[in-house]
Amino acid sequence: MNKILTGAAFVLCSAVSLHASAGGNIDSGKAVTVKYGCASCHGADFNSPIDPTYPRIAGQHADYLAHALTAYKRGGDAMNGRSHAIMGGMAKPLTDKDIADVSAYLASLPGSLARVK
Repeated sequence: MNKILTGAAFVLCSAVSLHASAGGNIDSGKAVTVKYGCASCHGADFNSPIDPTYPRIAGQHADYLAHALTAYKRGGDAMNGRSHAIMGGMAKPLTDKDIADVSAYLASLPGSLARVK
C-alpha cells in the first residue's frame, strides 16, 4: 500500500511541477496585452500606471501574474477569486494560454520591483 501511495504522490508532484515550469510565449503575450489595451491603465511600459493605486506589473513574477489573472477571471464570489470591476471584465475572456503568455511577457519586461534572491 505504501508503494502505491508513494507512486501516486510522485506522479502527482511530477504533473504539478511540469505545469508550474511550463512558460508562456512572450510574443503572444505582447499581442494579448495590445488586443485588450492593458497599457491604457498600467502604462505603456507597464511600470507607469495612470493611477497610483494600479499596480506596476512589468518585471513581476510570472507565477504571481498568472495567479492574479486567474483570480480576477474567477471573480470575487468564487473560491480564491478576486473582485475588481475593471480587471474582472478584462480577465474573463482570457484562456489559460493567454494568461500564461501575458504572464511570461510582463515578467520579461524591465521593472522597478525589487527582487529578493
